[in-house]
Amino acid sequence: MMSNYEIVMGLEVHVELATKSKLFCSCSAAFGADPNENICPACMGMPGMPAILNKHAVELGITAGLVTNSEISPVITFDKKNYFYPDLPTGYQITQFFSPICKNGWIDIETKAENNTPPSSTRITIKQIHLEEDAGKLVHDARAETTLIDYNRTSVPLIEIVSNPDFRTSDEVTAYLEKLRLLLTFADISDCKMQEGSMRCDINISVRKKGETKLGTRTEIKNMNSLKAITRAIEYESQRHIDALETGTEKLIQETRRWDDELGETFSMREKEEAEDYRYFPNPEILPIFIDSMWIAEISGKMSEPSHEKYDRMVNTLGLPEYDSKIISSNRRLSQIFDEALKHFNKPKEISNWILGETLAISKELDIKDDDISIEPKKLAIIAKLVDEGKINRTVGKKVLYEVFKINADPEVYIETNSLAMVSDTKLLEAVIQEVLSENEKSVNEYRSGSEKVLGFLVGQVMKKTAGKADARLVNKLLHNLLIINK
Repeated sequence: MMSNYEIVMGLEVHVELATKSKLFCSCSAAFGADPNENICPACMGMPGMPAILNKHAVELGITAGLVTNSEISPVITFDKKNYFYPDLPTGYQITQFFSPICKNGWIDIETKAENNTPPSSTRITIKQIHLEEDAGKLVHDARAETTLIDYNRTSVPLIEIVSNPDFRTSDEVTAYLEKLRLLLTFADISDCKMQEGSMRCDINISVRKKGETKLGTRTEIKNMNSLKAITRAIEYESQRHIDALETGTEKLIQETRRWDDELGETFSMREKEEAEDYRYFPNPEILPIFIDSMWIAEISGKMSEPSHEKYDRMVNTLGLPEYDSKIISSNRRLSQIFDEALKHFNKPKEISNWILGETLAISKELDIKDDDISIEPKKLAIIAKLVDEGKINRTVGKKVLYEVFKINADPEVYIETNSLAMVSDTKLLEAVIQEVLSENEKSVNEYRSGSEKVLGFLVGQVMKKTAGKADARLVNKLLHNLLIINK
C-alpha cells in the first residue's frame, strides 16, 4: 500500500550556537551545569531588565547563512512570540518572524542508491534561518507525579533552519541532517551534539497519493534528537497517515505529536498552532541590526575549511586513500588533530594511520567519543615521527600514546624516563641473539633445514629479552646473517 503514496516532509532544525554566553545576558551558555545554576534576572524575565544582544550569536547566524548558500538579510529585527508554558519564564520567546537573518538557501545531499549504482544527489531548499532564544527544560518525575524546571537553557542562543517540504524519504532526512552537522561543526557554529540537545529536529510530515500535487494533512513530530529515532518516527507516522486514509478509522488533523522511543509510536500533544495564535509583534527593546557586505566579508574570511573541501584536499593534494579521507573529514575533531599533527610531521599517510588505527582504538577502549578526544596533536606527531625514524618501535609508540591519552604525558620525557628507546646497538643485539640461538637449538636446526617460518619465532624471543625495545628490522638482519655464518 505504501507504494501508492508519497511522503512529503519539511524539517525545522534547532541548533544551539557555540557562544560562551546567552543571547541577551552574560550568563554562561555551557551545557552540563547544575539545575538553575546559569540564570539571572534578565534571562528569568524580571521586570526592567533590558535585553542586550550577543554580537557573536549574530555572526554565527551569518556564518550559517554562508555555509547553506543563503541570502543574508541587510536588516534584521527581533520579535516576541507569545505563548504560555512553564519552560518560558517571560511568557514570550524572542525570535525573528518579520525579518529573519537568512533566507532562500540550499544544501545538496547524496543518498545511497540500490543495486550498486552511484549515489543520487538531491537539492534541499531552505526557506529561512532565524535567530531566537531557547526555552528551559522540563524534567518529568513520574514516580513523584511532579515536573521540575531547569532554566539553564533559557535564552541560550540558537538558530532555527527551516526547510521547504522537499523530503520524500527518511534516507534523505538523515543525509540532510548529517550534511548539516558537518557544515555547522566545521564552521564552529555549533557542536551539534544531538545527545545533549544542541541539535534538535521537528519533522512536518504528510502523505498524498502519487501524482497528486495538493499536500495532505500535516502533523509535526517535535524535538527529535537521534537519527535512529527519526527514521523510526517517520516510518510509523507515515504509515499511520496511510492507514487513516485507507481505512477511515481515524480522522487526520493538523496537530503536534511527540515520539515515544520505547513504544515506537507518536502521541498527540496539542492541535497545531498557526502564526496568528502566537500574536507576533516587533520587540521594541531591540533595535534593528544592519548587516553590510564588509561585515559579511570579514566573517567569510575567518571561516574554516568545510568538510567537503577538506576531503578533496586530502585525496587530490595529499594523496590519501578515499577511505582515510572520508573518515577524517567527517569529524571536526579528527580533522583538527590531522591538520595540527601534519604541521609537526609532514607525512600525511603516517598521521592518518595513527589517527585511524591507534588513536581511535585507544579512545574506544577508554570510552571517549571521537568529538571529545583531547590529545594534543603535536604529541601524536612526535610519536609518529619517532617510530618512523626508528627511535622507538610501533609497540612502544602505542604504549606511549596510551599514556598521552591517560595522563597527557610528554612522549619524549616518558620514553627517556622509562628507557623505552629502540635498542640499535649491533654488538649488544648480537650478544642477545647468540643467547637466543643457544637456548633454541631445535628451532635453529629447523631453520637450517629450510623452515624459514621459525625465524619469526626467534625474532620474538630476542624482542622478549629486550622488553620489546630491539630494532626488529635490525634483529631480522642480524639473525639471518648469524644463522648463515654458523651453519
